[in-house]
Amino acid sequence: MDPAELELTRPRGLPGLFWQNLAQVDFGPRRFRLGPARERLETASQSFLTGFNAMIAGEVERIDDIHQELRGFAYEGAGMACATLDVLTITGGRRLRGLLSGQGMRYPHMIHLGAGWAYARLHMRPMWGIRSVHPLLRWLAFDGFGFHQGFFATDRTVGRQRTAGLMDRTRRAIFDQGLGRMIWFHECAGVDDVILRIAEFPPGRRADLWSGVGMAATYVGGAAVADLERLNSAAAEDGFRAHLVQGSAFACACRLISGIVPDHTTAAAPALCGVEVDEASGWTDTALISLGHNAHSGDHYQAWRAGIRKAWARRNRDS
Repeated sequence: MDPAELELTRPRGLPGLFWQNLAQVDFGPRRFRLGPARERLETASQSFLTGFNAMIAGEVERIDDIHQELRGFAYEGAGMACATLDVLTITGGRRLRGLLSGQGMRYPHMIHLGAGWAYARLHMRPMWGIRSVHPLLRWLAFDGFGFHQGFFATDRTVGRQRTAGLMDRTRRAIFDQGLGRMIWFHECAGVDDVILRIAEFPPGRRADLWSGVGMAATYVGGAAVADLERLNSAAAEDGFRAHLVQGSAFACACRLISGIVPDHTTAAAPALCGVEVDEASGWTDTALISLGHNAHSGDHYQAWRAGIRKAWARRNRDS
């Protein structure tokens, strides 16, 4: 079923105060660009909030009643709910770890992205107070942080191109990857508008924005193959095609791990990466393995991203 059709019981007391209204992701009041992909993108956003509410209501198992293509967004929202409750109740991440090792085990990337939303809402920096989550995927919280800031503080983050303070270069880069994902939503998957929006940012930030765009275009979809090919050409002209590919490959891995690879992802992989989903996903595995068993730092996360780009470049050189 669609997320809006899922009936959940709003809890009483303190948990009920966190309940999310699905209307807050309506693109009209948010002054996002409107286009043919609006329904797809708004439904993905509603799925996120539905997953959040399901966790708050203690009905997380209902997430699997949502259409399978949308479940990743719902588990992202559940990740936000877990991290919010864990931080506020000082449990050290018990709920988040439970979700990652239980029902949400096929959505580790999305759950870590959702945790970043929680920290943004709480005006905190990831990942304070959360222990023993994935040592490398935890850096995705800064990606989720960037998406949240772009979505809910659009004038500041997109219009005035501001980032969150007190972040080093690595954290800002991951923040911008999340902002790039949000730009795909902000421009309603309109490729020409996405290209123009990225061009407004200084060159030093565009690589990570392109990475986020590649991830969103492949994971959530909304654009035709011909449009994606035009996006690819624009990234190449800007000097950042490898980063667009890296984001797309990352999305392929997320989808493949979930066991649900929708048609738009199957179509996006050749258009953006030049290969099928399984091969693009394999680049992420190869790059991760090359880091060894102790990869955990922000530098390791950045090396993982760079390794994906190198795998793509190597494939092109050898073909």
